[in-house]
Amino acid sequence: MKHLIIFFLLVSFYTQGQSVINDSIDTRWEMFTYDMGSVFRGIGHSYTRPLHWQGKDWANLGYTMGGTAIIYLVDTPVSDYLRDIKQDVPEVIRDYGFEYGSPSYNYMVTGGVYLTGLAIKNEKLRRTGVLLIASASSAGLLQQILKSAVGRARPLSGKSKDTFNPFWAGDKKYHSFPSGHAILAMTNAHAIAKQFSNIWVKTGIYTLGSIPGISRLWEGKHWLSDVALGMAISIFTVESIDRYLDSRYDQKYNAQNKKLAWNLNFAPGQVGVQIQF
Repeated sequence: MKHLIIFFLLVSFYTQGQSVINDSIDTRWEMFTYDMGSVFRGIGHSYTRPLHWQGKDWANLGYTMGGTAIIYLVDTPVSDYLRDIKQDVPEVIRDYGFEYGSPSYNYMVTGGVYLTGLAIKNEKLRRTGVLLIASASSAGLLQQILKSAVGRARPLSGKSKDTFNPFWAGDKKYHSFPSGHAILAMTNAHAIAKQFSNIWVKTGIYTLGSIPGISRLWEGKHWLSDVALGMAISIFTVESIDRYLDSRYDQKYNAQNKKLAWNLNFAPGQVGVQIQF
């Protein structure tokens, strides 16, 4: 029941924020085959984009790596603190954090959004489903490769944040970096939130999307830097695929807001990173 409630909330948010436009020419099968082609092409596009990066793109990568390195410095105290307060977190929030970031539930929601758009022949909702599925698949596969390649020890393993066993996929205790739950949940949140202009709606969606990543911290499954990089991967992946889908679909949303900018703010005693999207 909880899964159905969250799904209908997502669809309700969309249908309230966007007008329904019905296609009458193409059959649903033609729409489905076109959309699945868009999914696979979108995934391929996201993996090949680094070959076409220019100055600003490499700068964004540098900011991301620099921010992750700074967060890496506080991984241990943050992990210790959040694991200590685990029992103070309401069980309903802990359950939501675990379930919503899991692959099975993720595709249940994204598939439901897409099939709803297909059933009512709504191109914007179909496109949203395509964006969700393609982004989750692209980022999800990347995080699986990185987990094995990096081989970082999880906090619950008892090892330090500096313990690595790269290219060893046999032991799940060395699958900490990055966080898969954070990636899947934030992918959904960013793909849906970017369709709305209302700051309160966007804030609510991002808040719900952040909980699964945070939940991995108090469970001792990931370090803070694992979660932070996972969320960054989600945002970059969604932005890349979304821009590609502009060439595949006539219906667009918030075209004026399709930008991603990073600003570093320095002041005495503090360093800040501002992301605009």
